[in-house]
Amino acid sequence: MVLIIILEGCFNPFAPKLDEDLSGGSGLISDQTNVEGIFQNLRYAYSFKDTTIYGQLLDDDFSFVYRDYENGVDVSWSREEEMKVTNGLFANSERLDLTWNNIVGLSTDSTNIIRSFNLSITFNPTDIVFIDGRVNLDLIKSNGKWKILRWIDESNF
Repeated sequence: MVLIIILEGCFNPFAPKLDEDLSGGSGLISDQTNVEGIFQNLRYAYSFKDTTIYGQLLDDDFSFVYRDYENGVDVSWSREEEMKVTNGLFANSERLDLTWNNIVGLSTDSTNIIRSFNLSITFNPTDIVFIDGRVNLDLIKSNGKWKILRWIDESNF
């Protein structure tokens, strides 16, 4: 009987106390009230293949632009097409590792940022693609949150 009373007062490592302070601000997902939140949420969306978080990063008037070197033209598409392409990437890869590097260019009002990155895409253990490059992002602040208005891909892919 004494053993039961002693055990009731002990800490149970399999049932830790709930952290009720959710305002810490150091979570995996940013509220996008600062520009760095865009990059934090992009990394999260890629790491966890989360199209919901990814979609929240893009403005309604979003456009994606990349250079088709084979045909010598720039290709662009809308938010809707970007979500389809990204969903396909997330669904068809086993793992995505995105690393943000130095900010190469920054406008004084933070509406344009050029930043280098490394991305590895693992489709399967014998098919891994490495992409190095830069993103050239035009950002817009809407309802207190930063969103991506235009993404120009400056990668080596």
